[in-house]
Amino acid sequence: MIFVLRPDATEAQIEHLLGRIRELGLTPHISRGVERTIIGAIGDERVLREQPLDAIPGVEEVLPILKPYKLASREFRHENTIIHVNKISIGGVKIQIAAGPCSVETSEQIITTAKAVKAAGASILRGGAFKPRTSPYSFQGLGEEGLKLLDEARKETGLPVITEVMDTRDVELVERYADMFQVGARNMQNFNLLKEIGMSKKPVLLKRGLSATLEETLMSAEYIMSKGNYNVILCERGIRTFEKWTRNTLDLCAVPILKHHSHLPVFVDPSHGVGVWRWV
Repeated sequence: MIFVLRPDATEAQIEHLLGRIRELGLTPHISRGVERTIIGAIGDERVLREQPLDAIPGVEEVLPILKPYKLASREFRHENTIIHVNKISIGGVKIQIAAGPCSVETSEQIITTAKAVKAAGASILRGGAFKPRTSPYSFQGLGEEGLKLLDEARKETGLPVITEVMDTRDVELVERYADMFQVGARNMQNFNLLKEIGMSKKPVLLKRGLSATLEETLMSAEYIMSKGNYNVILCERGIRTFEKWTRNTLDLCAVPILKHHSHLPVFVDPSHGVGVWRWV
């Protein structure tokens, strides 16, 4: 359920409404737009049926959110969400590019790559310190040492850093070094990890799962947002299909559809989506 507030609603009226929502056992979420403030009441909405909350001062109207993903929906926030990472704005008119190595391996490698990334016009450095691999015998990343090397590259170039977190036990560690979390495709439905990240305010790049629908992707974003972290960026990175000539099938239809149904920014990952360097 969303409460659309009057343009002249006071802070005291907003606080009163938030208190009433909490008294009913629901969790309030605030979206402050240019012209309107909207409060979403998330939980068992049946408790609202006999409550005359539309009569509370400052409330203009009360509307149901029909989508199963409440906070990620356009119903909750009509305007596009702009996420700020240092001095970089994601979700606005300018297209931001993140680039870097799949795995951080050495100081020379990551710093040389970071300088090349910046010179090419990218605004975010991406590198893996923890790497999910299909085989348990493949290189799994350098862990904290890799995070320290990313921090070194950030200081050298000024680029904000995004890196993947795979385990709830590593969230605090990665948060100390990274400017953005990445949730990989294999962890898109690791709900305990999503909830743990949701308790941080650090921006999150959420990759679509290998066989996930777009609605399932938005529901995973909802897990993060339900814990208070609204700084979520969706990422189309290719899905598994019958096609054998590319690693995945990059579903570009996802971009306009996600933008239609959600206010969250959308990234596209052609490297993983295609999987063949000459076609990226």
